Amino acid sequence: MSTTFTWAFTDSWTMTRRELAHWARQPVQIVVGLAFPVMLLLMFGFLIGGGAGVEGDYREYLVPGMFALTMAFGLDATMVAVTQDLEKGVIDRFRSMPMFDGAVLVGRAAADMLQSALSLAVLIGVGLAVGWRWHGSFAAFLGAVGLLLLFRFAMLWLGIHLAMVAGKPELVMAVQILVWPIGFLSNAFATPESMPGWLGATVEWNPMSATATAVRDLFGNEGGVTSASWAYEHAQLLAVLWPLLLIGVFFPLAVRRFTRLSR
Repeated sequence: MSTTFTWAFTDSWTMTRRELAHWARQPVQIVVGLAFPVMLLLMFGFLIGGGAGVEGDYREYLVPGMFALTMAFGLDATMVAVTQDLEKGVIDRFRSMPMFDGAVLVGRAAADMLQSALSLAVLIGVGLAVGWRWHGSFAAFLGAVGLLLLFRFAMLWLGIHLAMVAGKPELVMAVQILVWPIGFLSNAFATPESMPGWLGATVEWNPMSATATAVRDLFGNEGGVTSASWAYEHAQLLAVLWPLLLIGVFFPLAVRRFTRLSR
């Protein structure tokens, strides 16, 4: 058992280092990935502003929502990398080596999570620079960051699976568009109470809305928003259950798809 684990860990770390080496050769891609959520935050915070149903400083409500939105978006680099490896036959070459089967996917996932943590750190810094503050304890702050990264991990495996379904880099954009409704049909920018009844109910049960609501609560950034709905009152529970459900579905699907495509 320990030998198998060591083998899996070593091969996965080798694949992670491979992805990090790509960062060093293509730094522009990393800079663009970091700049995009910052531009969204500044655009919605200063150019559009004034979320419906939010009392007080809109940025107190917006910034945690943008944290969650950033964790849902930006999967295109991972999806393109996976499809390029498939199209160029890199996966087949790896399969011909004495390598742990899931090392390629785990290495890609680990590199993405490192980039996501860096992106979140940059966005938190920008939020602080524009006047956002958290009002809870440091433990609550760490809990909020943990929920955000858990949501990203779940979305990552959804993206990897969709990339392998797409199969080609040119189809990634079409598949990536499917992720956008998750972000914009959420409470990242406006409260569900300000929406039509059926739409508000749909938004409250969006996995990203659960994460956004939970981190707002942990940050102490509720913005005067209250709701009697079950989803709102149990947002922290849903912020754990939704990602675990997504991981439970798409992680084995991604591994199974990878195994079949690699034969």
